[in-house]
This record gives sequence, structure tokens and C-alpha cells, in this order.
Amino acid sequence: MTHLYSTTPVIPRIITIGVSHPGETLSITQEYLDELALLAHTRGFQVVGSFIQKLDNPSSKTYIGKGKVEEIRGVISENSIATVIFDDNLTPSQVKNLEKEWECTVWDRSLLILDIFAMRAQTAQARVQVELAQYQYLLPRLTGLWSHHSRQKGGTKLMKGPGEKELETDKRIAQGKIHLLKQQLAAIERQSLTQRKQRSKYVNVALVGYTNAGKSSLMRQLAKADVVTEDKLFATLSTTVRKVVLNHVPFLLADTVGFIRKLPHALIESFKSTLMEVKSAHLLLHVVDASHRDPDRQIITVKNTLKEIGADHIPSLLIFNKRDKLQYKGKLLNEWDKPTQNEFLKKSQKIYEKRFQYPVIFTNSLTKEGIQALQKILEKHVYKHYIAIYPHSKATNLG
Repeated sequence: MTHLYSTTPVIPRIITIGVSHPGETLSITQEYLDELALLAHTRGFQVVGSFIQKLDNPSSKTYIGKGKVEEIRGVISENSIATVIFDDNLTPSQVKNLEKEWECTVWDRSLLILDIFAMRAQTAQARVQVELAQYQYLLPRLTGLWSHHSRQKGGTKLMKGPGEKELETDKRIAQGKIHLLKQQLAAIERQSLTQRKQRSKYVNVALVGYTNAGKSSLMRQLAKADVVTEDKLFATLSTTVRKVVLNHVPFLLADTVGFIRKLPHALIESFKSTLMEVKSAHLLLHVVDASHRDPDRQIITVKNTLKEIGADHIPSLLIFNKRDKLQYKGKLLNEWDKPTQNEFLKKSQKIYEKRFQYPVIFTNSLTKEGIQALQKILEKHVYKHYIAIYPHSKATNLG
């Protein structure tokens, strides 16, 4: 008898859970869960349901309330749920208790982001950075992972049970691995530092922004180069640098890893060498997804991350990309006549320039709308830094 087996990959079905904290509206919590669903999709999961609970103080045992735990248990058993993912970070004991209650895998936001980074890492540097971040995330959680082991009965306090001995062994292995990875990363960073020194004779411009804002698409237009563009979060983790020439003035344009809300601290620490491309830039092009329901919060997230890595002092341009998806009075902006479009964009530009103290430009990297205007503004900023490096070039005509 011939047996036929399906070659269609089975997509893990998951549930997402968010907690609405004091001072946070349910609509904001839902927005955060929508972003978590995008992260899950990037990882290859199928989100079949989501839950929100409004809590003043999360439970130390299960994070969410007892009634919500019972409600979700029924949904898990009825829908063959493989994994439940929380939008917040959980303690090891909370994960252990929930997995016991639900008999499925429980992840938190940091673990999901770390897993996506591991999946996306292509270069040797990115792989080392992600592995280091994973071990740093795991180390403080080892105690929770081994807490189910029984302790040896009787004897003195100096005698240790099998679980405790195994825990110490695992901690030593993890600490040794962290030490080794830090050494490997330091060697890679020394090479990167040499490359940055070689680039010091150029004006350096870096693209920054929330993940999936369209940085890589914009770089493709400005640098006329093949760059990975994908409608997924964290399409690339490695910095891409291209030489660009505007009106005979050359500069280097770097596309950096996208930022995101609640980016695990271990990842920020591990990726600091990659983010050095941002710190060494003369100008930042802060790319924003104009179609997002609340771009202000994404802008603030990026600004806070720039502050954390010591790059918040660098001059910036605020670029609202995907302007074709902007809405005005319930219609897409492109559906209005040109005078109405221009009036709306001018008003929006003034509002955001006043709010964030950055020059503002609206672009669409796919249709090239606004690209010429961006190039003209960029040209002036680059030239100002270029003549500081090469004073003899002051006679260059910028048109």
C-alpha cells in the first residue's frame, strides 16, 4: 500500500496576550498586540486569537488573573494551540506556572524578538551578537528552569541535590560561552573600527527608524543599489553601507537595524558595535511609517533608543515615508487633487517640525514622490560637512 504524506508545512497556531497597565488605554494595548502579531508572523506563526486584560498589578504567579488563565485554557485545548506569547516579559516562575496550567509553550516578547533575530542573522557578526544576547537572556533564568528538580533529602546544608548541581554546571557553561562570545565580538569590533576609520574621510549619513518604516526601500532609491527590502519586521540585521554622490559631492549612506518598542536590553548591548555606524554619522535620516496609526510613539521610541546609545545629539531629518497611504478626511491622500494634497502636507510638515524640532519631508520610496526634494535638502546638509573635511572644495557649485 502506498502512503501519501502532505508536504505542506504546518504553521504553528498561537495566541497573543497583552496586559493594559494603569494609564494605558485599551486601544493602545490593542495596537501593541497588533505589533506583536506582526512579530509572530515574521517568526512564521499564525495568530488565531488574542486576549487583553486590564490589570493594576500583574500576578506574581501567572502574570494575568486566575479567571483569565481558566478562560485561555479552554481556548488552547479547543484550538490545538502550540504556543502562547505575552507582549510583556515574564519571570521564569511565571512561565513555568503557565506552561503547567496550559500544557503548551509560553514565550514572552523578548524571547520572540531574540528568536527572530537568530532567524534573520546572516553575517558572522550578527550571529555572534544574537547568540550573546540569547545567553545573556538565558543566564538569569536558569534558576527558574531547574527549580522543578528535587533537592537531596537529609544531610548537611553543604550537600546539594542533583538539580542544584546541574544548575551550577549549566551556569558555568553559560558564563563560559558568554565570555567566549564577547571575545569573538571584540575581535569583530576591532575590524569594524578599522573600517570606520577608513571611512572617516567621507561624510557619513545613517538611516534610522522603527522597524519596517521603509529604510531599505529609501536607501535603494538614494543609492541606486540592490538592498534587501521585505514587508516584515527586521528584514535585515547587518548594516549596509553604500557610496552616494549628489551633485559631485560624495558621502556614505548606511542602513541600520530597525528599532522597536521594548527591544531587549541584551540585544542593544550586543548590537552596540553595529549601532556605532549611527554614532559616527554626521547626519541621521529618521524614517517614519506615515501610514502608522500613531507615528508619534514610534518616533519617540527611536529617539529614546538613540539617546540610550549616545546618538541623540546628531542632526536629523524626519522623513515620513509611505505618504501614499496617508489619509485625509477618510480618503487616501492620493485620491485628492494636488492643491489639497500640498496644503495637507504643508500643514503636517509645520506641525511635526514644531513638535520634534527636525526638518520634515514626506516621501514614497516606491513611487519616488518626494525623493527629489529629499535629495536637495540632503545635498545641502552633506555639503556643509563635506567642506568641513575638505575646505578647499568651497568653490563647488551646488546649483
